Amino acid sequence: MIKANVILDYSKWQSKIKNPNNYLKQKIKKLSKIPYFKKKKQEFSILLTNNKKMKNLNLKFRKKNKPTDVLSFQSDNKIYIGDIAISYEIVNKRSKLSNFFMEFDKMWIHGYFHLNGYDHKKLKDYKKMAKKENLVLNYFHK
Repeated sequence: MIKANVILDYSKWQSKIKNPNNYLKQKIKKLSKIPYFKKKKQEFSILLTNNKKMKNLNLKFRKKNKPTDVLSFQSDNKIYIGDIAISYEIVNKRSKLSNFFMEFDKMWIHGYFHLNGYDHKKLKDYKKMAKKENLVLNYFHK
């Protein structure tokens, strides 16, 4: 079973997602129906925060002095796979062109794949990761 721990660090998230914990629980339940994810026993945390916190985290861990949309911190543990941080302002800005739930799902799924060892440093890796992300997104938003 896959489990997400939600840490709400910025209250504006609740103006878009009334109960982020329940929202993610429902998405993960749906994710667990996909054969690839069915037998996974994993846990991770998602920090729902703002640009200020994301800028601080990005500077501390990646030496980049600017906010970013999503950060992933992979652990070596097979069960607790790591942490994801997501910026409200960036998700909200991008959602003007689509919708907030779609943009949020893109971010946490992207982070989740990083926690599972995927990266996008090379074009072929980017394509492989993007394909898997899109399969999940299409399953969520069909």
